[in-house]
Amino acid sequence: MVNVLWLQGAACSGNTMSFLNAEEPTACDLIADFGINVLWHPSLGLELGANLQKLLWDCINGKIPLDILVFEGSVVQAPNGTGTWNRFADRPMKDWLTDLSQVASFVVAVGDCATWGGIPAMEPNPSDSTGLQFLKRKEGGFLGTEYRSKGGLPVINIPGCPAHPDWITQILVAIATGRISDITLDELNRPQTFFKSFTQTGCTRNVHFAYKASTAEFGQRKGCLFYDLGCRGPMTHSSCNRILWNRVSSKTRAGMPCLGCTEPEFPFHDLKPGTVFKTQTVLGVPKELPVGMNKKDYALLTIVAKDATPKWAEEDIFTV
Repeated sequence: MVNVLWLQGAACSGNTMSFLNAEEPTACDLIADFGINVLWHPSLGLELGANLQKLLWDCINGKIPLDILVFEGSVVQAPNGTGTWNRFADRPMKDWLTDLSQVASFVVAVGDCATWGGIPAMEPNPSDSTGLQFLKRKEGGFLGTEYRSKGGLPVINIPGCPAHPDWITQILVAIATGRISDITLDELNRPQTFFKSFTQTGCTRNVHFAYKASTAEFGQRKGCLFYDLGCRGPMTHSSCNRILWNRVSSKTRAGMPCLGCTEPEFPFHDLKPGTVFKTQTVLGVPKELPVGMNKKDYALLTIVAKDATPKWAEEDIFTV
């Protein structure tokens, strides 16, 4: 039996809703097939008041083994480092985190807020929010750069707004079955099995990307979303087009630009009007190019690609 405790800081519960929609495996599979015991979850837990406090203290004091601590939402430290803007079970949430992280065998941060601070940590960040071990791309966060769980690992980061449900459940299974050592973490402590490739990998619009055939409208099934609508698929690490959402689709397949929500800088441009769904350019060249490409090569490639664009690249390939 593997005990899992799920807590929530400053969050919208989006990752909880995503988790409950997992399919491979489902949340129920975790319990029935993989021996996971959910000690408490903000949407599922039965304990309240004094009973919940006792459960948490029993984990801290070692009476109940804490195998996996899952945290959703940012860590609120305001005002003045007290964390009292986010109280939970009669204590600041950050105080529970401090104690529980010391006894947990593994700690998993789910969603952008828990990994990098997310939207609550945007400037001017009045709540003094941070992620568990990162603040945006800067190492440290709430637990510090040197933190390691009892299992010897840093916080395992599963970013996204929200994170894909199967990313969450598959990492929980890897821990529960003793195979977490098979998972390689990148420099941001993300599992490479999900975050080594780019969102563009598997995108049905790659042929349009190659020929610089663009679309300027949401929902269209033809044309690339990168050139006009600010799609960040070529610069974002995720498996959204390899492990489809609901096993059916993804943002780009539905005609919606990737917003780069698995990267520490999300939300980009501080959500300023005219920047989110519009590609920023200089003399027709996007300010931000796919990783590994320079502006000179891009300009040359654009000329050649547009000249070689076949007529079918402008057609709706999904027409029945």
